[in-house]
Amino acid sequence: MNKTLVNASRLFVGVVFTIQLMGCGTLMYPERRGQRGDRIDAGVAILDGIGLLFGIIPGVIAFAVDFSNGTIYLPERTRVGSLDLKNIKEVKFDPKHTNLASIERIIKVETGREVKFGQDNIKLSKLKSLNDMMAQFAKADSVNKNDRIALL
Repeated sequence: MNKTLVNASRLFVGVVFTIQLMGCGTLMYPERRGQRGDRIDAGVAILDGIGLLFGIIPGVIAFAVDFSNGTIYLPERTRVGSLDLKNIKEVKFDPKHTNLASIERIIKVETGREVKFGQDNIKLSKLKSLNDMMAQFAKADSVNKNDRIALL
């Protein structure tokens, strides 16, 4: 009976440490190292919290490692439709030898996002300068929250 209790204890400790290792965001999401954020990944936090059930030391260590590495935070999402006026990239092309299909391809190449000008919620505007574009972006951001706008 003593041998059975020792084997059961070994198995229990092994399972506890295995679960604790799985709960560590540093092991689950190594690509998140070094990030800082404000949104905590609930899955990682819960798995780290499970470590607290098995002992204060494993749980605290898991939380400390994940917070110090930044792996407990959710990765930042880029909001589709939001306008980042600080990081606008200017792409030049010849408008006389360009049609809407080629502009769609240019946008795909430059941004990685696919745009179809035939959609109902897309408004096209012809602008003459970068200042006109900035004004149109500011207007579009405040008025058309759910629309996608392409500026030509």
